[in-house]
Amino acid sequence: MWGECMKKIVWLSLCAFLFLLTGCGKYDEKDIMKDLNARLENIKGYYLEGEMEIINNEDVYKYDVKVAYQKNELFKVNLKNKANNHEQILLRNNDGVYVLTPSLNKSFKFQSEWPYNNSQCYILQTLLKDIKNDNEKTFEETENYYVITTKVNYPNNRKLEKQVIYFDKQLEIKEVQVINDTGNTAIKMKFTKTDMKATYSEKHFTLNENMNTAVLDEVIEPVMKIEDIIYPMYIPEATSLSAQNKVNKTEGERIILTFEGEKPFILVEETATKEDELITIPTYGEPSMIIDTVGVISDNSVSWISNGLEYYIASDDMEIDELVTIATSIGTIPVGK
Repeated sequence: MWGECMKKIVWLSLCAFLFLLTGCGKYDEKDIMKDLNARLENIKGYYLEGEMEIINNEDVYKYDVKVAYQKNELFKVNLKNKANNHEQILLRNNDGVYVLTPSLNKSFKFQSEWPYNNSQCYILQTLLKDIKNDNEKTFEETENYYVITTKVNYPNNRKLEKQVIYFDKQLEIKEVQVINDTGNTAIKMKFTKTDMKATYSEKHFTLNENMNTAVLDEVIEPVMKIEDIIYPMYIPEATSLSAQNKVNKTEGERIILTFEGEKPFILVEETATKEDELITIPTYGEPSMIIDTVGVISDNSVSWISNGLEYYIASDDMEIDELVTIATSIGTIPVGK
């Protein structure tokens, strides 16, 4: 009788141990979300650093990325193109949202909800928002990572469909891969430094401070003349170039390309001018990555600055994602009409 009781006690103890080991002790998706939420709600600021790759057909654009966040919705993102050291700063402070281009002494001011209005692969709040909003997300635990796959929200690029987010076992963000509709990686963000206790001075997020302290080491020379017209490599069917005009500016040149047909549009290319004093340009639209730089996307236009030239595409007869496709097909090497 005593022996039977001892066997039952041992068996029940073993079952309880296994339950704790495999049941209550398991750290799952709900626990991760709870801890991530608590971490972001309780911090005063954070700092992230890493490298981002954007793959556009055969071209790969690499950026050094630095992200600063301070409580009360202050954000600063430094993006430096590794090919030419062209640096831009995305800034959100109490006055609004800005894109700063220090090399031209220009800033563009937006009436925008950035960074919350679409997915951002380098900002923790938007990654967490995407995870929360996707009821069909998947979760996987590997030897080194917690891996969460979610849908993405890129209204101006519907080819981007999902993202794979990697957290280490301490819940530090390590990598984000944005996947397109063909199953290929279109954006890859690898984080090399994370500081969840970062603090900043009040002027860290001000417009003037960032323009004054920007380190300019770009290798791009000012462009005063357009030697070669750059044509889009993608043009909609039943649409073709109908007119090409050159206009002399006070400093530099402007080329106006008119395309007519079923989906007419206009493409303007002009030399970019550096201002003697800082100017802020009110801008309608949203900041967005265009080819190798941060540009502006509105309801019917796309504009950006690259390699000393300003580009502007507009159409009343095309969806914005097709205009973006035209924009991203414009390379740095001129091609035939």
